[in-house]
Amino acid sequence: MRYALMIYTEAGYDEGLSEVERAAMLGEYAALFDDERCVGAARLQPAETATSVRVDGGRTLMTDGPFADTKEVLGGFCLLEADNLDEAIELAARIPAVRFGGTVEVRPVVQR
Repeated sequence: MRYALMIYTEAGYDEGLSEVERAAMLGEYAALFDDERCVGAARLQPAETATSVRVDGGRTLMTDGPFADTKEVLGGFCLLEADNLDEAIELAARIPAVRFGGTVEVRPVVQR
């Protein structure tokens, strides 16, 4: 089954890391994304670069940034193939952002 791992962090959560710590963290992400169960992954640009789109009464409305006013923002995602939810959670727990107060939302993907 496919699962989406959506990685939420506070902006700048990694700013206090040394270059060595940052390189180690990036290495952990690379190892996870190189795992054969990972079928796609990406880090997103900062939330300030986002544009939210809605349609109201037939009119397209756009606003800068994410709609939700929250400290945590979607910073990236991983799409993986796992045998079950427990396996997906095991991989989610290995994502470095969770050690720095972030959250990984694990959600099954609708199969087509």
